[in-house]
Amino acid sequence: MDDTDLTAAADRTEARLRDRARAWIAGDPDPQTRAELQALLEADDPVALADHVGASLAFGTAGLRGAVGPGPNRMNRATVIRTTRGLADHLLASVPDVTSRGVIVGFDARHDSLRFAQDTVGVFAGAGIPVQWFPTPQPTPLVPYTQKVLNAAAGVVVTASHNPPRDNGYKVYVDGAAQIVPPVDDAIAAAIDAVGPAAEVPRLDVLDTKLITPVGGELVDRFLADLVAARPPVTGPDLRIVYTPLHGVARELVVRALADGGYLDVHVVPSQAEPDGDFPTVAFPNPEEPGAMDASLALAAEVGAELVIANDPDGDRLAIAVPDRDGGFRPLTGNQIGVLLADHLLAGTEVDRPLVVSSIVSTPMVHAVAERYGARSEVTLTGFKWIWAAGRDLERSALHTFVYGFEEALGSSVGTVVRDKDGIGGAVAFADLARALAATGRSVLDRWDELCRTHGLWVSHQLAITRPGAAGRAEIAAAMASLDRGAPASLAGRAVTSSTDFRTGSEERPPWLGVHELVTMELTDGRAMIRPSGTEPKCKIYIDLRTDLGADDDLDARTDALLAEASAVADELAEVVGLA
Repeated sequence: MDDTDLTAAADRTEARLRDRARAWIAGDPDPQTRAELQALLEADDPVALADHVGASLAFGTAGLRGAVGPGPNRMNRATVIRTTRGLADHLLASVPDVTSRGVIVGFDARHDSLRFAQDTVGVFAGAGIPVQWFPTPQPTPLVPYTQKVLNAAAGVVVTASHNPPRDNGYKVYVDGAAQIVPPVDDAIAAAIDAVGPAAEVPRLDVLDTKLITPVGGELVDRFLADLVAARPPVTGPDLRIVYTPLHGVARELVVRALADGGYLDVHVVPSQAEPDGDFPTVAFPNPEEPGAMDASLALAAEVGAELVIANDPDGDRLAIAVPDRDGGFRPLTGNQIGVLLADHLLAGTEVDRPLVVSSIVSTPMVHAVAERYGARSEVTLTGFKWIWAAGRDLERSALHTFVYGFEEALGSSVGTVVRDKDGIGGAVAFADLARALAATGRSVLDRWDELCRTHGLWVSHQLAITRPGAAGRAEIAAAMASLDRGAPASLAGRAVTSSTDFRTGSEERPPWLGVHELVTMELTDGRAMIRPSGTEPKCKIYIDLRTDLGADDDLDARTDALLAEASAVADELAEVVGLA
């Protein structure tokens, strides 16, 4: 193709982008985003125009999430309206009693969330589907809980969870008040694609129809009561607790839930107490990120706290820090929180066939803890949609009772109150754990030490390798393809005893362990896993190693040494697949 042909092709591409932009502007009911996209048209910047209209946000198992702005590749009112109409059409076609069961809608405190939620509510009502909604910002777990209790056909939360301030999202719950899983996501996506321009979608005003009603306060009271019933009873002293919602919406419910549990000495971080979509005191509103908990740790040192609790802005993640033996505070990893809560909840349960479910990239240490209590420990693909898909299936088919689910990314689900991760129920359950230990003169770190000496010390290490752009995607694909020939014989001196390629063979596995871009390798006293990220230009390597501890071994020193070994294993795997 010569220069003339290339120029002509570029001109045709730009013309298609301009036509698509004009069509979107004509169908956008929001004057602000219409004007913003019109300005992009007039700016004669084909790269920026392609970024906004060259693709559309893809609806998947997590719904939608992306930056707010004009065009189909951004979160905006037009995107939300078309998505809701597609979801409504899917429900009308697949749920015969949807017009009697209705849907539940909630939203977080991001700047655009109320407007997006109002559009969501109006579109459902315009489709003839009754809506109960929370007219003020609420934590995400409250929506699937309410959907479950009211037997609604679906739930929607307008939230971007812990994403940066520029983002927003649209999270969907359907059958069983759990997140959607394939092939439901594809069916909803197809229904969305069939929706016409957003300006032509019927909407009703939230104040002008009997189809739209607010969720009553009694549902919140019931949620808090069910949290109490889901936890084993414990006795012990009150705890001095520092709590931060990270500028999010969980503060009121967490403080109330803690009070219901007898925790009255609670200090909320003042600078992060109120909802604020700008998240002004943190670089990134995710308690996993370095620095996100600095304000809460400083307050904990000031007041002499015995426990630090943090949620992400929509209240579904749980982070914990505890006093260390040097007078400071130690943030716990998601794996430590998961193992400690699994041990606590299994020790206190009275069910006959207890079930614990964790994601495949979470620590294998939980399996030994579950075995001690005669519980089944199941693993799933990454994400709470899969954790609860397994939980619901095993409750029905194997008559197990779901006691606890977790993932290493600070997700916990205590009992069956919420069929998703719930940082509110998890917060009070962890306070109970700390209280029960305090009653016997032990700390959380004392219990961690005991568990490591009983079941062996497990450490987890992650290596994320960034390869941006089309060339980077090709490099990551080549790295994964290199494992088609099989796994290496050893990694950093540890033999690879077996491997599983999740890219094939799904018919031999349960549905929650289906086809996935993941290869796992069992090692001598450990394992290695590698997968490309689904949302970022990264390849991720996960290493878990185990060692026995002697009676006189120093836990911290052995942990540091084993983490160094895990890092060496990760580095060698990166080299083996050509990403070093």
